[in-house]
Amino acid sequence: MMTLLAIFFPFLSFLFRGKILTAIICLILQVTLIGWIPAAIWAVISLQNARADKRTERLIKAMKSK
Repeated sequence: MMTLLAIFFPFLSFLFRGKILTAIICLILQVTLIGWIPAAIWAVISLQNARADKRTERLIKAMKSK
């Protein structure tokens, strides 16, 4: 669901994750049709990186608890 949001409304993807300044920059970028594609790619990559960071944190926490 968030991936579709990142593709169609990239600035909302950043805004929902609490990155307000990044959302504003992304909105300025996506105002133009040419800028929409880089904004969408940026939002999807950022979302995937955030998911990977959470996964890594869970693994580290699980390893420390053993």
